[in-house]
Amino acid sequence: MARWRHIKQGKVPSTPKPLAPSFTPAPIADRLKAFLTDTFMITMPILYIVIYLVMGSREAFRAHMGEGWLYILIPHMLIVTLLWWRKGQTPGMKAYDIKIVRFANPQKPINFFQALLRYILMPISIFSLIGILIALFRKDRQTFHDIASWTMLIHDES
Repeated sequence: MARWRHIKQGKVPSTPKPLAPSFTPAPIADRLKAFLTDTFMITMPILYIVIYLVMGSREAFRAHMGEGWLYILIPHMLIVTLLWWRKGQTPGMKAYDIKIVRFANPQKPINFFQALLRYILMPISIFSLIGILIALFRKDRQTFHDIASWTMLIHDES
């Protein structure tokens, strides 16, 4: 009864305001740990399959290294791009509660072309070092490949 009086007098709002979802940038340390986790969970199995099952041995891989790396990178690109597009995260990102979303509209997942562009630009960003160091000076912690693909890595609270 007392609550109704407070509502009627305007002292208590009748309906609680919905909390706006917060999109906090994913910490750089967690992003690095997720990348290393993905390296071992996704890249290493592909590497072993290509070296020992497809190529036959380390010596055969060494003799045809360009072909071998192509056999490794294409499935890796497909797996990572599809995981980013369909799930919004890789297993490493899931382990550290990181999700990839659109920069302009964080409620929406990224599309396939954003995921592919981000994957293609990531090695350039890593090898240039400036592309990664940009994140240290930005409030939203975006790297070069995030900026160019209009994506953002956020801490996933769900």
